Amino acid sequence: MELRSRLESSAAVALVTFLLCSPSSGQDGLQLFHKMQTALGGAEKIAAIHDLEQQVRAETWDGNGRRLGEVRKRTRWVRPDYLRLDQVGPGSTYVLYFDGTSGWEILPNKSVADLVGGELKFAQKYVRDFVLNTLLADRDPRYQITSPAPNVVRISDGDVAHQLDITLDPASWLPVKTTSISLADPAHPIPSETVTTEWETVQGIRFARRWSVFRSGVRVAEATVEQTKLNSGIKAADLAAKPSDLKPVLSRRAEDW
Repeated sequence: MELRSRLESSAAVALVTFLLCSPSSGQDGLQLFHKMQTALGGAEKIAAIHDLEQQVRAETWDGNGRRLGEVRKRTRWVRPDYLRLDQVGPGSTYVLYFDGTSGWEILPNKSVADLVGGELKFAQKYVRDFVLNTLLADRDPRYQITSPAPNVVRISDGDVAHQLDITLDPASWLPVKTTSISLADPAHPIPSETVTTEWETVQGIRFARRWSVFRSGVRVAEATVEQTKLNSGIKAADLAAKPSDLKPVLSRRAEDW
């Protein structure tokens, strides 16, 4: 399928950085991870989140620095791995649903396709790297938590394509820069770095509010969160419903917020 620019969320907020030096002990990594976890609200508050809905607006550029225009994205997530993405933007309009195992997507031409191949890998990585999952990585035996450099936490399942390296501010212990492998174009994985510049607090949990995304060192997005809602009662069945007009659904009734 055609290349589609995707904002890899906030909420989508992926937390990573480049390898800087030789690894330190796993215990050091776990200690850093717990400092970050506490700074972001604490493990118990994070674990108590059942569902999330977030609205993001971003300016986007292509790999040559040419402005593409505004992208709007609505992310909905239900624990453990139910995901719905609705996005509208130049060359990047789509809908995606994933239940942790399988799912479907609606492409810009309004055709509907099952998630297979690279698109399935994209969805799998999206939920694996989803911030409310990675912030509880110490409770998931799939993950190893180490520290490859001072103030850097690495979360890995043994596959470099799934590796997250988290750089922390030593004063606040909040993540400041992130790097991973992007599968926005599944056929061409590339390095992706996210730099967080502003935070907000929602029900006692810190979420990135503004961030920049770089692919292979080139800025491709400047994103701002417009609304974050936690534990609003989203059901998995809500996410699985295909829009009757096959267009992204970017908002719900204001009185529901």
